[in-house]
Amino acid sequence: MQKVMAVNCGSSSVKFKLYEMPEEQVICSGLVERIGHEDAIYTIKYNGLKDTVVINVPDHGFAVKKIVEDLIEKKIIKDLHEIKAIGHRVVQGGPYFAHSEFWTEDTVAKVESLVPLAPLHNAAHLTGFRAFKQILPDAPQIAVFDTAFHQTMEPEDYTFPIPHEYTEKYLIRRYGAHGTSHKYLSEVGEKYIENHENSRMIICHLGSGASLTAVKNGKCVATSMGLTPLGGIMMNSRTGDMDPSVFYQIQAMTGKSYEEIFQEMNKKSGLYGVSGISNDSRDVENAANNGDPRAQLAVKLWARRIADYVGQYYVRLGGCDLIIFSAGIGENSPEFRKLAIDQFKEALHVELDEEANKVRSQEALISTPKSAIKMVVIPTDEEVMIARDAYNMCLK
Repeated sequence: MQKVMAVNCGSSSVKFKLYEMPEEQVICSGLVERIGHEDAIYTIKYNGLKDTVVINVPDHGFAVKKIVEDLIEKKIIKDLHEIKAIGHRVVQGGPYFAHSEFWTEDTVAKVESLVPLAPLHNAAHLTGFRAFKQILPDAPQIAVFDTAFHQTMEPEDYTFPIPHEYTEKYLIRRYGAHGTSHKYLSEVGEKYIENHENSRMIICHLGSGASLTAVKNGKCVATSMGLTPLGGIMMNSRTGDMDPSVFYQIQAMTGKSYEEIFQEMNKKSGLYGVSGISNDSRDVENAANNGDPRAQLAVKLWARRIADYVGQYYVRLGGCDLIIFSAGIGENSPEFRKLAIDQFKEALHVELDEEANKVRSQEALISTPKSAIKMVVIPTDEEVMIARDAYNMCLK
């Protein structure tokens, strides 16, 4: 048994899980939020306990130092050398990485070169890697890329119809996101499919950020998010795909800067923008149930956009054996799942089991035996995928 840490560094946060491998047993987990503030929030869960404190955390280095000191102080580990490997989530790997990689000078340089495509995420991942390297210099570290699973797409699936020089010179193309989640879900989903030699899945990772992926024989053939997480289906606060000229028209009519409009499309659109209520889907769902017309339009539009992609991917795959719902909304909202399924049930001859669909946060088959395609809810687990790669690459 060896201890492996899975780490997800955001622009102002560090999220972690410590595993006993290869058993994949979670020893502890935690989160440092509001890094850079005097009232940062640090939470750690271990041995059935949960400790939360408000402390001054000036930077990521301090956060990492606090985490590893706590592991010893709370007797979760006896010595830092017990941590044998560290895996870091990296949002944007560009065209360079089709699988996880060790943090070499080349890896660091490439991740750094991709900061313009994911400025908040990639910069934070680099900061986190360097902070852990300073405190745990002997532990090997790997980068696990959200985009890696989608590198199996063909050029006609990832190329945008723009002047080719932009694609070549600036690497502007579809990369997708949530690849670690989609890979995990595709592996778990295999047990629901009888013909493993020709398996076809449509995976719906429906959280605050959301994406759909078409998977054939365990490989991604198409995914909804594009160059950045703004593309694809409508999300809690993001537009998803739409006519590109909308951006131009808003700028011309309002005089707002391109940056201001871009931020609005990321943070004030989607369910939030249409409903005018909240970027939390639960608030919009409650308002829709209480008769708010804009909230009702928002949830219908959200469901329609998902159906658009499900239909597209059904054609792209030449059929479908399994539809998976996962992530925050996909795992926890029976009503949102039903809204989406209602939009494509007639075309794809699927039938929802209303009783089974009441499930929240646990794996379940939610289609009836009559359904032409099986539909399931599977909770995702990106952290365990990171831990697996770290263990397999560093310790096997």
